[in-house]
Amino acid sequence: MKYSVIIPVFNRPDEMAEMLQSLEAQTEKNFEVVVVEDGSTRPCKEEVDSYAGKLEIQYITKPNTGRSDTRNVGMRNAKGDYFLFFDSDCILPPEYMSLLNRALAGHYVDCFGGPDRALDTFTPVQKAVNFAMTSFLTTGGIRGSGKVCMEKFHPRSFNMGFSRQVYEKVGGFADMFGEDIDLSIRIREAGFSISLFPEVSVYHKRRVNLKKFFRQVYNFGQARIFLYKLHPSSLKLVHALPACFVVGEAALVLLAIFHSPYWLLFLALYALMLFFASWGKNGSLKIALLSILTGFVQLNGYGCGFLKAFWSKVLCGKKLESGEELKKVYNK
Repeated sequence: MKYSVIIPVFNRPDEMAEMLQSLEAQTEKNFEVVVVEDGSTRPCKEEVDSYAGKLEIQYITKPNTGRSDTRNVGMRNAKGDYFLFFDSDCILPPEYMSLLNRALAGHYVDCFGGPDRALDTFTPVQKAVNFAMTSFLTTGGIRGSGKVCMEKFHPRSFNMGFSRQVYEKVGGFADMFGEDIDLSIRIREAGFSISLFPEVSVYHKRRVNLKKFFRQVYNFGQARIFLYKLHPSSLKLVHALPACFVVGEAALVLLAIFHSPYWLLFLALYALMLFFASWGKNGSLKIALLSILTGFVQLNGYGCGFLKAFWSKVLCGKKLESGEELKKVYNK
């Protein structure tokens, strides 16, 4: 079986250089690479050209239309039997393809997803953000990074794959926030098999500061309500927990102001849980302290986005609009 590795990229030539280097280092090379440049002003053509002859690679340029359409263009040009998707800020371990071959040979599925983790060379902030995005204390394990998960697993496009047959029947990514979860839901509804391969992981080099991280998870929170409007059965209790945290946090602050500061001990206790969980995982006091910040940013950002979208789209009944990048047309 031949894989088509599809990577959308926008103004990140340095990241593509790292990604392509990790692809060249794969111990098994039964794949092609399809790099799709989404109207970048800083293209990665030079980086791609440097791997000509080292990798079977296609380089496609197009006007800027967003990550969903960019991935769909990659699929239309792919030659493989099975499509693999990664973000440009990912790095693959050398044994990635070997582990994937073994996983599919032992338990073939039409669609799979794998977790993300941090590389030892990542900065403390990147490791703290990775902790916030993967810890059970902050996400409930829904990204497939732990042994316990509070909802049915849905592959994410930073580490996701599915067969050509899936694409031909279900179509591509929709132009929306949460497009990978939407596609995972449609794949499952079409009767295809989906599984988590916990051993098939990637290193996710998120290059964000706390402000950008808040905006990212804020959009994720809004996307969960958008997904609910498209797929009503997709909304689970775990998705509302960050919103509950935001409401509870506000209540504790008000109680501390108007009643007793001891109410803040509940937030302090949660902060200690984040600290010790991160310290145990990363073995660093600095990262553990940063993880308190990223953990609170993750919960407050996601929770606020969820509450805003819930208020406007559910309670107020406002319709979904194309201006919010939520289109019901699934372009192949």
